[in-house]
Amino acid sequence: MSVQAEPVLVLACGALAREIQQLKLLNAWEHLKIKCLEADLHNRPERIPERIRADIQRYRPKYSQIFVAYADCGTGGLLDHVLEEEGVERLPGAHCYATFAGQQSFADLAEAELGSFYLTDFLARHFERLVIKGMQLDKHPELLPMYFNHYTRLVYLAQTSNPDLLAKAQAAAEYLQLEFKLVPTGYGELATELARIAQR
Repeated sequence: MSVQAEPVLVLACGALAREIQQLKLLNAWEHLKIKCLEADLHNRPERIPERIRADIQRYRPKYSQIFVAYADCGTGGLLDHVLEEEGVERLPGAHCYATFAGQQSFADLAEAELGSFYLTDFLARHFERLVIKGMQLDKHPELLPMYFNHYTRLVYLAQTSNPDLLAKAQAAAEYLQLEFKLVPTGYGELATELARIAQR
């Protein structure tokens, strides 16, 4: 008789929800339970640490193992401080770009061209809502040069081979008047870290 794995709660950024669900399905990680926080928290990263702390404390009586599927995500180390106090691990790195590309590969990309604006599948899919409308460029297109003058290229870190998303990413580069570069990453360290947690 096989022993059923203990349930693991993954507290995840909403921007990673689709990828985590896909990995769960592909690997038959039935014991992984996923709770996503809204992706818009990235606009207010100072709120992320205490939101995560509240959820850890809320769900800890039910789950013996909790994992946080966030990188630092602009919290300036505050998320790590909370997780150290709570005894919970997170994804490595500063942001999901490095998580998907791999820490060294992303560092190489960034060093090769400092003026890079990055998209993931999620950001390509929601570019209009998060960037154009989120930065009010639909109402104030004159702000575009001010916001993006220091960028020279758009790098699409693609988790999947999806022609529709590729077209959206290319359209985003054209809208921002940036050179376009495609870097297929797959699920990167998100896959390896979740596999490590799932197989404990």
